[in-house]
Amino acid sequence: MSNLGNVLQQVRDERKQAQLRMEQLDQVIRGLVGLNGSVSAGKGAGRSRTLSASARRRISLAQKARWAKVRAGNVVSIGSKRGKRTISAAGRKRIVAAQRARWAKVKAQQKKTA
Repeated sequence: MSNLGNVLQQVRDERKQAQLRMEQLDQVIRGLVGLNGSVSAGKGAGRSRTLSASARRRISLAQKARWAKVRAGNVVSIGSKRGKRTISAAGRKRIVAAQRARWAKVKAQQKKTA
């Protein structure tokens, strides 16, 4: 009979461990359901809101006003800082000479291969 008592105690211990495991699994399931965006989710998890047209307009106007305020200090345009840039005659001659040299090299290469 003592063997039967030991077996019974072991079965009860296993049941207790199985119940603990079930509780842990239930907690994991509840956590996963919360991440899935159901009602039990935390603040704003997976939710989207629909704004009315008037609310979108108010937000748009407020943002435009903020940008206008930011830009009010930066009125100077880039065009007024610089004039039209021109190249000097010497610079132009250097560019032309370099381009002629490049073309001479290309044509010499073509004659060599032909």
